Amino acid sequence: MKIGITQRVEVMRATGERRDCLDQAWVPLLCRWGFTPVPIPNSPEHVESLVANFELQGVLFSGGNDLAHLEGASNCAPERDETETQLLDLCRRLDLPTIGVCRGMQIMVFHHGGCVTPIEQHVGGRHSLKVSAHGVRLGLSDRREVNSFHNYGVLKENLGSELVPLAYAPDGSVEAVAHTTLNRVAILWHPERLPDDPRDRDLLSAVFLSEKSSKRRF
Repeated sequence: MKIGITQRVEVMRATGERRDCLDQAWVPLLCRWGFTPVPIPNSPEHVESLVANFELQGVLFSGGNDLAHLEGASNCAPERDETETQLLDLCRRLDLPTIGVCRGMQIMVFHHGGCVTPIEQHVGGRHSLKVSAHGVRLGLSDRREVNSFHNYGVLKENLGSELVPLAYAPDGSVEAVAHTTLNRVAILWHPERLPDDPRDRDLLSAVFLSEKSSKRRF
């Protein structure tokens, strides 16, 4: 199954060159889990043709870069914001399954009318996870701990009307969400960072491969 994966933008200080890049851990991980990853360049005007020409069957929105509109944002990439916004719209139109990781969850929440806010003590560690009833239905019931590398989070009251919480951090902030009707899930932890967890493989498979997932309703 060919899965598109979005890329972060890094700026070369010496030349000002803007480069699309992807954590090298993603490709071997996804290949090991049975997916064929296809990096998507940050070129908004080519989103539709790239998805069609690559014959993508799903899209993973990866981490990196703050959303440009956020308070205190740094390392922003407006071209990535626009590319991913168009991708989310296109995936809805084509009924393609989507998964967001860290920033991927943040842009998904914002895209669906929610609000992302600064959050403290969520960088460079691990914390426990409290799974909601919706999360249990998606198979997250045995997750007890996840890694954490984000400066922005989401409160339950700021999710917007189209998303439901799947899991919470100890401070009550939302760690995972699902769309109420679309085959669309997002998490704030990073499956690509060691040690990789087979339960993340199961989550991706539940979204990308399961026929039942396209009919899921929360």
